[in-house]
Amino acid sequence: MLEIFLYAAAIFLLFSFIHYAAKKKKPFKRAFLSILTGLAVLAAVDILSGLSGVYIPITKLSLLIAAAGGVPGVALMVLLTIF
Repeated sequence: MLEIFLYAAAIFLLFSFIHYAAKKKKPFKRAFLSILTGLAVLAAVDILSGLSGVYIPITKLSLLIAAAGGVPGVALMVLLTIF
């Protein structure tokens, strides 16, 4: 559990730094929303797996990819699952 928290904190700080370096307004809020969007899309894919037939298991790695990669990360996991 501590390992997941440390990964999440590292990703959050990395995204915050990237948004700060790009001179974006409210870098912490933007980083949080970016991570949250990726996790929400992963949850939506998981919920809709019965309809679409695409199943992505929720593991530490998939959560990390969804948080770090956001929507493109989840899309990549879906494409890798399909092919």
